[in-house]
Amino acid sequence: MTGKVTALHRSATHTLSKFAERQIQLLKGLGVEGDAHMGQTVKHRSRVAKDPTQPNLRQVHLIAAELHEELHQNGFEVRAGQMGENITTHGIDLINLPKGTILKIGQQAQVEITGLRNPCAQLESIQTGLMKAVLDKDEDGNLIRKSGIMGIVLEGGPVNVDDEIDVVFPPQPHIKLERV
Repeated sequence: MTGKVTALHRSATHTLSKFAERQIQLLKGLGVEGDAHMGQTVKHRSRVAKDPTQPNLRQVHLIAAELHEELHQNGFEVRAGQMGENITTHGIDLINLPKGTILKIGQQAQVEITGLRNPCAQLESIQTGLMKAVLDKDEDGNLIRKSGIMGIVLEGGPVNVDDEIDVVFPPQPHIKLERV
């Protein structure tokens, strides 16, 4: 399975939306260079308040461009980076990847998927109803979080818009993504 990078974003401060870049640098074990969420330990403010020594399993946030397309079809005006993602992808069903999947991005960078992003109420500041729009239920009534996935940087390197993404699945049995 392959996909591609359609947009890149980062922000040095804790803002919901991030700023567009043509290239970002991933740093092994840390995240996106120059991003507020970069580090070995948690950087999300709510998690820091609970335990600042927790490992940072949310170094890189990825959202599928297909989610933006779905939201647009449902009347939402959401652009890449506005929901806080670092990497916007196309062609990969991100939220259904198993835990431990490795995304090889560009020539060198590798991100290991750790879990789902849990959408927060800040999404309502973008557009009323957006929080509900990124949540769904499956046929058994289980909650589906569609607001992207999180990962850690296994191998650093530059990531560019239009870079190819190769998906490497972990060994069986696959573990379904949970929120991190």
